[in-house]
Amino acid sequence: MRKALIPGRWIVYRYDPASRRRDLLDDSMASMMGPFLRSGGKDRKPGLPFLIGPDGLPDPRVNAYFSSRYMRRLSPLTWKKYSHAVALWLNFLLALDVAWYEATEEDAEFFKEWRMTHPDNPDLVEGSTFRGDVIALRSFYRWMTKRYPEIHDPVAADEDFDLLPHGVRESDIVWLDPAAYRRWRDLGMLGLDLTGLEDRSWRGRNGQRNSAFSDLLYGTGLRLGEGASILLDELPDDDPGRGYSKCWLADLSAKGGYGHPYWMPRWALTGVLSYVEGARARAVRRAQAAGLYELVVGRRLVLARHGAKLLIREPGGVEHEVAINALPPAARRRLFRQTRRGLEPVAVWLNEDGMPRDPHGWQHTFQEANERIAGLGLVGFSATAHALRHSFALRWYSVGKLVHAKRFGHLDEEESRDFRAQFGDTWHLVAALLGHSNPQMTKKHYLEPFRALDVEVLLRHADEVSVTAFLGSYLADHPQVMNDPLAVAR
Repeated sequence: MRKALIPGRWIVYRYDPASRRRDLLDDSMASMMGPFLRSGGKDRKPGLPFLIGPDGLPDPRVNAYFSSRYMRRLSPLTWKKYSHAVALWLNFLLALDVAWYEATEEDAEFFKEWRMTHPDNPDLVEGSTFRGDVIALRSFYRWMTKRYPEIHDPVAADEDFDLLPHGVRESDIVWLDPAAYRRWRDLGMLGLDLTGLEDRSWRGRNGQRNSAFSDLLYGTGLRLGEGASILLDELPDDDPGRGYSKCWLADLSAKGGYGHPYWMPRWALTGVLSYVEGARARAVRRAQAAGLYELVVGRRLVLARHGAKLLIREPGGVEHEVAINALPPAARRRLFRQTRRGLEPVAVWLNEDGMPRDPHGWQHTFQEANERIAGLGLVGFSATAHALRHSFALRWYSVGKLVHAKRFGHLDEEESRDFRAQFGDTWHLVAALLGHSNPQMTKKHYLEPFRALDVEVLLRHADEVSVTAFLGSYLADHPQVMNDPLAVAR
């Protein structure tokens, strides 16, 4: 049996034209990389990854993929995942003395074995993690083989070879009903104890921010990177007479560049606005007092908003208008405005030091929340940002079915079919709320607990229970839907 090593000789870097840091590259490396970094021209986005090979040189084909039009349409979170997976694969092949453009299906199968089951690997991963690696590698090789026909694709899916772990998607997705979400947020994000009171042993200092962010994701169905990119100018004003405010997710903040409307419930909006006026304002004042904002490299000053555009002053003093819809997340974190107290970031979400928060930091926040809850004895009661999105979809599927049943339950089968043809059905509702262009994607990936649901069950509940109670009762025993563990215990 072959034995793989982990040399770690392919290195991932990030392109940042505004940075003056040279601590990541020595002088000779910086000099060598200059022409390569300039080769992307205006299309090279800040934060795009590029890889340096074991010989200290960039492979033009590898980095052409990461600077491609396809890659530029994806989110920074996807850039990070894909570059990590590709570098991991390249280093694995390096240990086997195999060139990445000559790798075979056998190498890919051994990669799967090494990552998931090999006894000599101290860092084995679960199927969901390896599934992400496979998705990244399939994207990498599909792009390569279209442009370089001589390159062999070792991870192509066909009838005889399926690299993906079986049963990953269904087993790894969980949903939280409304009571479970509130319990998870209170324990993990706010630091309350099992009785719902303040836990004096909790040392977290960002409860207001973290709970407002998780409420935003659970209440709107936004992805982590999408919610993390929102600007102050994109928050609606609070209107006590409106239960929901219609918002717009910018193209370059959305996955795949597909901007779309989303609806923010008032309870989530007031939480975000309270954070802006509370913990965020205190963090801004601390940063202003320390003069941190004046030190930001590449800082861009927002002078005014004209409709859907911002008037921006660049670091060199040039002023011009930029469409809010065309601002990528990294550029949003360099936007500031002048207030009577001094400079202030335009990004909603800030770190404790007052600097704009990188989206990756939220992954650590969710991890810490889950670890805290496990420490309280509720092992397995956990959530991720994507679980909140799935839970949002499940809730609105229930709403759509119950509303339809209440308003149109008197229609016969033919009339009901005509209604759906004219106005769409529940799947279209949930797809619109999630920002999906194709309802079949929603139906396939988001709502497994209701796939086998008899609509008659929903009809019987239409006039008897609320959505929250319905979710808590009908799905109480579903293995992939979390209920409030303390309520269940009582």
